[in-house]
Amino acid sequence: MTRAALLVLADGRFPAGGHAHSGGAEAAVKAGRITDAATLEEFCRGRLHTAGLVAGALAAAAVLGADPGELDAAADARTPSPALRSAARRLGRQLLRAARVTWPSAELDDLARRFPKGAHQPVVLGLAARAAGLAPEDAAHCAAYESVSGPATATVRLLSLDPFDATAVLARLAPELDRVADSAVEAARRAAREGADALPAASAPVLEVMAEAHAAWPVRLFAS
Repeated sequence: MTRAALLVLADGRFPAGGHAHSGGAEAAVKAGRITDAATLEEFCRGRLHTAGLVAGALAAAAVLGADPGELDAAADARTPSPALRSAARRLGRQLLRAARVTWPSAELDDLARRFPKGAHQPVVLGLAARAAGLAPEDAAHCAAYESVSGPATATVRLLSLDPFDATAVLARLAPELDRVADSAVEAARRAAREGADALPAASAPVLEVMAEAHAAWPVRLFAS
């Protein structure tokens, strides 16, 4: 394993398509839920403990060798919003394209054949981490970090928020991110023994509702 591979996978410049998605921040800004660094922090904390935890566990389970089909079905069941399911598959398809070039792998090739329209992004992330020789903890950290870094970056554009303030939000959330990643790996290890039903199913109904409204906007800066 080379830990530097984690830096490549988690780099915002990795061509996985994440820059086009705000993680719900665009709808939250319009609704007045995010107005400054303090409200951004609360929004990101909520995402971290719900979407971030679920994504981290799915990614860690994929590294541990769980069946991608079962994990994808589990991701579907934990994503009530059709708009979010569609976004997750688009992101998964783009990430898979980048990962297959970066870390060629028979498992990634098989995933592309099984899911020609894209698997859920956390599942792809986990298999990409596995192909890169990373550990479940690495994949969980990467997924959890993505759950908050996307909204933080998007808010800089949406609100002209000072990027230093947005980065400080991520730094303040770092200890919680570590704990969420640890919980995600524990859940993934339980799922390896008990099946995908043991994976967390933390929900964020407001995010789901806002995602459906956002998908119907005639003009959007971000895809989701």
